[in-house]
Amino acid sequence: MYKLYVLGIADSILSAKQEKILTQCSLIVGTKRFIDLTAHLPCQFMAITPLATAIDAIRTTLQQGNVAVLASGDPLFYGIGRRLLAEFPENTVQVYPALSSIQRACALFKIPWDDAKITRLHGRNSGNIPGLLLSNQKNLVLTDSDNSPDRIASQLLDYLQLIGETVLPERIKMLVAEDIGLASEKVFHGTLLQASKQTFSALNILCLLVPMTSDNNAYRYGFGLTEDSIQHSRGLITKNEVRAATLHQLQLPTKGILWDIGAGSGSLSIEAARSNPKLTVYAIEHKEEEIENIKNNIVKFRCYNIVPVFGRAPESLAHLPDPNRVFIGGSSGALPTIVELLDKRLDSEGRLVINGVIEKTVQAAPELMNKHGFTVTSSVIKVTRTEPDGRTLDFNPITIMTGTR
Repeated sequence: MYKLYVLGIADSILSAKQEKILTQCSLIVGTKRFIDLTAHLPCQFMAITPLATAIDAIRTTLQQGNVAVLASGDPLFYGIGRRLLAEFPENTVQVYPALSSIQRACALFKIPWDDAKITRLHGRNSGNIPGLLLSNQKNLVLTDSDNSPDRIASQLLDYLQLIGETVLPERIKMLVAEDIGLASEKVFHGTLLQASKQTFSALNILCLLVPMTSDNNAYRYGFGLTEDSIQHSRGLITKNEVRAATLHQLQLPTKGILWDIGAGSGSLSIEAARSNPKLTVYAIEHKEEEIENIKNNIVKFRCYNIVPVFGRAPESLAHLPDPNRVFIGGSSGALPTIVELLDKRLDSEGRLVINGVIEKTVQAAPELMNKHGFTVTSSVIKVTRTEPDGRTLDFNPITIMTGTR
């Protein structure tokens, strides 16, 4: 039975073992930068792109001879190995990995990497870069032309300025290993500002080191923040019990987009973001005092997957990505136009949750959701608390109205 050899290449020359394998192959497949490595061999060389064409050629050639696929580093680490194992019988494929680009980069950086968060941005819609990176103390990032180190640095600086974070811009360290293993290999060490002004080779590995800046007590638990721990104004905050019930009704996905309309101090956004780190939360609020509260809470709890949006709905929603979930805690009289907009923009499997205190909202919200094709359920939450000193506190009932497609 003929074999498909998947060889990881880490150096500018082939090893003796790799040479021996390649001399037994009828076809070698790889990127153009491997052509010179194999020019002295008698077998045919074929570009790996377009991939579908290459796979067809591999399948045909395997009927009469061995095939080798050359890949950078470890083919099973975000590499071609995964696809080849899916396309060909397991007993046909033999993988010989080299050191991965991550391993070689960390050797150049002189840092251990067993505690790092690895993020791959190759050819993907990266979404909210600050949310992906800033919550981790050590990041190793596989970049691409759209998400180059300088652009990532610029996005991080813009976001940190948006939330009023003044400490991290100078303390975050960015390391970039370029052209690993080539004559042009070099390593950059610097701040975000310095990195934003650089031009980097397309072949690079990025390391982002983010120091802890907040009180460690903010991380003792992932869910169940109290009203006292969240910065807010004049007692205007969703009560703990109501916040928990509302989040339950939202059924938040592990990743996606949440719009928190009329976010107030951002208490629901903070709880949602902490519980779902891959979720991007847009906290929309038109009061300047509350926007400042949101920003301060983002910094305190390191919830960098929250994007504060200053303005009123629906106008401020136009430039936001379409949501998977929407919570409306306040609409300033614009509820009809907001629900009409959500009819067009909310994901087909999305959920809309509206909390109502006044009778007008409790009556109008279900009618509006029904009008626009939502199936509506509702619950009334009445909270009574007994304090340690024996005092009893009664809060106004809240109606939680949930709309599904």
